[in-house]
Amino acid sequence: MAKYQLPLLDEFLENIQSNNYSPETVYNYERDLNIFEIFLSEDLKIPFKDLTKRSLVKFKAYLSSTDRLTPAHEPSKMQLVSFSINRILSALRSYLKFLSDMDYKSPINADAVKLLKTEKKHAQVAEMSELIQIIEAPYKFEKETNIKFRNRAMLETLFATGMRISELLSLKREQLDKTGRIYIMGKGKKQRFVYLTPRAISHLQIYLKTRVDTSPFMFIPYRGRNNQNKNKKISTNYVQFKLKRYRELLGINVPISPHSLRHGFATYLAENGANPAAIQILLGHESLDTTTRYVHASDKYAERVHTQFHPLKK
Repeated sequence: MAKYQLPLLDEFLENIQSNNYSPETVYNYERDLNIFEIFLSEDLKIPFKDLTKRSLVKFKAYLSSTDRLTPAHEPSKMQLVSFSINRILSALRSYLKFLSDMDYKSPINADAVKLLKTEKKHAQVAEMSELIQIIEAPYKFEKETNIKFRNRAMLETLFATGMRISELLSLKREQLDKTGRIYIMGKGKKQRFVYLTPRAISHLQIYLKTRVDTSPFMFIPYRGRNNQNKNKKISTNYVQFKLKRYRELLGINVPISPHSLRHGFATYLAENGANPAAIQILLGHESLDTTTRYVHASDKYAERVHTQFHPLKK
């Protein structure tokens, strides 16, 4: 395997870490480049120095197949969508650019890595009644009191604020003031405030009353090795697993993830007439175009506006 390893990979990861990328982003880069290493060793069976542009074509085909191996060297169970493939290709392109910046002789140039054309997809947003069921699910399905209160408070906070899952799991108690306003340091070190609803404040207070620890984090793990260190956080995988489990138990057929709650937050604000610029601020988007993509599903609101304001409605 050694001869298939990517040169200067550790230095590349150290470089992006030193440029203020989050630990999660560094981990994603490492995982995606590990996929490329697996491709070199298991599929092409050639060292990095023998790469060609044709190798990149084969790599795209490899990523599009279900015969590839995961970073854990396990057979994949599903086909990657174009967005996931492009994330991996972007990681490879960044790595190749780093080699060039370091004056390392690379067999292929970063510009040779072409991304796939992505399909324009409009993600489904669950009905409001379904989102409410998901948020309230911990009280229905969790048996342990501390987990029940914590998970309910997490989901209430997610949907009340529209924050990213990474922001939620990194949230510290000191970031919340007495009015329910939360100070967020978001992507790219962008600062903003998000706001809890009275309902979310109530469930957060119920949860915090069960806490006897000294962890600075708002939401803490109760099981496993993470429970041994007060500076450990709940994993994103845990929240994703719980949402999937609640959805299955409730019989909801629309996929729901932490991102779905953020998407639903934006969509239902828009459907109720919220100003897109205000939604942009709450979501922490740099561009209004990004926000518009989030709230495309607010077609019901658009229909009401059309019905109410069209000059020839009568």
